[in-house]
Amino acid sequence: MGSSEEGEGEGEGSHLMDEHEKPPSRQAGMPRAVPMAGLAVLVLVAWFSYGGSAPEKSTLRVATWNIAAINNNPFEYWITHDDADYNALMEGVQSFIDQPGERDVPVSEVFTPAMWAELKALMTTQGWGGVEETEAMWQASFGQRKIISGFMKDRSLGEKRLASMPDRVTNTINLAGGRGVANRPTVINCFAGDMTSSVRWWANWKAFMFETKVLVEGGGAATLPASLLQPIKRAKYPALTVEEETISIPLQTLCQAIFDAILVYIVNIVSPSGKWQQLQQQMCDSLNRKKDANTLAILDSHYSDINVFFVQEAAAVFVAKANAVSLGKTYSVISSSSLDGKRDQNSLILICKQYFDPASVREHTAEVMATFDKATPVANGDLLVISAVDVFGRSYLLASFHGDTNGLATLPVLAAVHALARRKPSHRLVFGLDANTYAHGSASKQGVVEFGQDFVSKGYSSCWGDAPDPTNHTTFNARTFLQPQLQKAAKSTEKASKGDKNPKDFILFPKAAYSVVATTKDNTGRRRYTEGMVFPTLQFPSDHGLVATVLREL
Repeated sequence: MGSSEEGEGEGEGSHLMDEHEKPPSRQAGMPRAVPMAGLAVLVLVAWFSYGGSAPEKSTLRVATWNIAAINNNPFEYWITHDDADYNALMEGVQSFIDQPGERDVPVSEVFTPAMWAELKALMTTQGWGGVEETEAMWQASFGQRKIISGFMKDRSLGEKRLASMPDRVTNTINLAGGRGVANRPTVINCFAGDMTSSVRWWANWKAFMFETKVLVEGGGAATLPASLLQPIKRAKYPALTVEEETISIPLQTLCQAIFDAILVYIVNIVSPSGKWQQLQQQMCDSLNRKKDANTLAILDSHYSDINVFFVQEAAAVFVAKANAVSLGKTYSVISSSSLDGKRDQNSLILICKQYFDPASVREHTAEVMATFDKATPVANGDLLVISAVDVFGRSYLLASFHGDTNGLATLPVLAAVHALARRKPSHRLVFGLDANTYAHGSASKQGVVEFGQDFVSKGYSSCWGDAPDPTNHTTFNARTFLQPQLQKAAKSTEKASKGDKNPKDFILFPKAAYSVVATTKDNTGRRRYTEGMVFPTLQFPSDHGLVATVLREL
């Protein structure tokens, strides 16, 4: 998208609501180049070209959805699953880790001395330094630790990143040329090979790390996954000792192998039939491999009446996928000129071709982003701001935004977008966002009540009214015990108390321009919301509810 401005007739001193506070005239907000006769033709062309009913001039149908970037670990969050074996598995893992009892065996019984000997030989073949020192730590410490109390629950391993850092690098490797991904054999990704025994898992793990080269996106020549590991620096992670920093490559490789071995051991004890891997692959299909297809199917099947759709946390490939299906025929899928394919958490805007003129779109994201200092936690891809003209000649400023985890960027971003809207008084601002607001705010988290007070002070209302209800949740998710950050894990009885159950998703608009006819939220993919249900589910692949509202022009 370009970044050109539409500056004609837009004074710096104009007020946000000036155009909307006046009695509407037939030509209010119409570009001067569009005569009324041509406007009628434009409406008819849009109607007949894209099918469906004619656009309603007095009504704007809007939706917003954080579709959430693909999660590599299908077990990371509790989901609602129809198969009772899923809950039995997750509660079994929870019990094993929370109260292991006699099952808390030494690491050497799970990751055996024979496995260590093979790993040592493989690391030595790579020419890595520090292998002998790592062996000394294996003999004196790691091999003798208990798998749960001495390893999985050892906070110092987390502080030193000895398991999480290699997992970040090798868990799911994006291959060059869009050739898919390579998964390290572990329970916490979508590896499809056999892991129903430690012997089969270990054979796959060794082959992946040390035998099969991969061509990484942007990485040049093909290389072994083990060669992608980077030293862990004490300057960044001061919990590391000087020796651990020096031998961090072989040491993190050992810790990663132990971590993966323990997870394989646990799930095969809890689910000896191997059903756990069937569930894993089923969830990978719904929540990972076919996530974009399932997301697009929901939009196409149940939300084809929407005039403008705000999307957050979309992968870059989602744009091409959306354009390749029927949705792309009726909507213009708009992304930023600075689309981020690496971080892959992009805000998008889909405008209905029946309602908007796609040729009128201009991007203004860079203008808004330029106003933030380094203290504002906004990353490339989080925000998209465009202007567009509808088939009735009215001008809009449309913005889609994904807030940081604590919502601390939400008010600064709203202020910056509001400032742009004030410089464009002939444009109506409609803003769909995952505000990442919380039912109970604090100094470190943005409260939803305070957010409501802020947008009202700027002349806006929301799909949830002027005073959002803190109990009107649009997220409900909680971490399981099958993920590295055990301090964040919630028991099956703690999903509400330890999970993310908050009112986060909003559509904002000028209060003087629109009133709300109806607002709905959806966590089923069928335009219904089931209160008290954790999600995603196999049918609804996001951890944010989809919010839709019907606005009536005043």
